[in-house]
Amino acid sequence: MPARPTPPTRLPDPTNLREVLAYWVRLLRVQKEWSQERLAHECELDRTYVSAIERCKWNVSLANIERLAHVLGVAPWALLKPPEVPAPTKRRASQAQ
Repeated sequence: MPARPTPPTRLPDPTNLREVLAYWVRLLRVQKEWSQERLAHECELDRTYVSAIERCKWNVSLANIERLAHVLGVAPWALLKPPEVPAPTKRRASQAQ
């Protein structure tokens, strides 16, 4: 039995679109509980290509971003939008002491 897919362990550099794309592809794939092979099959891409996308090894064409987005159920632009970083919570003065 294959290992269960795991989500990304860190946020991408928001200025690196390959990292942002890799983050969303992996996160959304894991949420669907799909292997890279399953995602590749659904997109009619090669599994090694999907792996290279998730490892930031390829510049991905717009056509393939559209394919991935369609299969993952999001708008294509959403795969290139850096994730929101939660704002740090402010501690009250009484908690700071």
